Amino acid sequence: MTQTKFTGLGIALVTPFKEDDSIDYDALGNLLDYQLQGSIDYLVVLGTTAETPTLTEEEKKSVLQFVLNKVKGRVPIVLGCGGNNTKAIVDKLKKDDFSGIDAILSVVPFYNKPSQEGIYQHYKAIAESSPVPVILYNVPGRTGVNMLPDTTIRLAREFKNIIAIKEACGNMDQINDIIKRKPKDFMVISGDDGITYPLITMGAQGVISVIGNAFPKEFGRMVRLSLQGDYESARVIHQKFTDLFDLLFVDGNPAGAKCMLSLMGYIENKLRLPLVPTRMVTYEKIREVLNSLNVKC
Repeated sequence: MTQTKFTGLGIALVTPFKEDDSIDYDALGNLLDYQLQGSIDYLVVLGTTAETPTLTEEEKKSVLQFVLNKVKGRVPIVLGCGGNNTKAIVDKLKKDDFSGIDAILSVVPFYNKPSQEGIYQHYKAIAESSPVPVILYNVPGRTGVNMLPDTTIRLAREFKNIIAIKEACGNMDQINDIIKRKPKDFMVISGDDGITYPLITMGAQGVISVIGNAFPKEFGRMVRLSLQGDYESARVIHQKFTDLFDLLFVDGNPAGAKCMLSLMGYIENKLRLPLVPTRMVTYEKIREVLNSLNVKC
């Protein structure tokens, strides 16, 4: 079943850069090895955490092909494919090669601030054009507009290839409303590491994770224990990471994740403008927490 491909821990993969601003493919390869050895369930490529708006079209194609060649089908691949120009997305879905792609993750249109009907029509056009399953992505803190549960449920019921939502609205009542009313085979995926544990206890089926870049094995264990109903064991792991959840995003995403991965020796602490690395005070706090978790920095 398609659903089982995206149950558990998905990784919102970062894009490593060198000091000269070029993509660090050696670091990306090492990071992918680390993820695969950590028994992740799937990868999300070219999403928000990948700093995709700062990549050229050629770089996007190159990163995707590099990941596909490296992973070789060992885990499913979800491709970020969204924006605020519906026609451009539809054209891309019709003309690009989606070989090796198991689903797309498509964000609610940003900046334009469409109505709920506009959001529905946007996703209707995508669903009717996509050669692969579609995962909705609601993140009003970034897009400026919140896709309400009625719109999510309407899309889930009317389009069989819309299989899930990555929900990052931050409103537990809203997410619970979706979980209660959704079709049986429609998945709710956490878009926020810090509330993944409680969301799974409510019926969510996993997470697309930022912290998983640095802790795939440990965070994945928490997710799987939660899904198995071993909430006490899962809670212990969840609470180990609570100090990191806020630090990950206090200076923006993926600044916190890249800081962690840099301290762990996987990548350079380099982002592309307009994003910049964490402040030094955040850097030192992350180092302290990593040391408390017995991670060598």
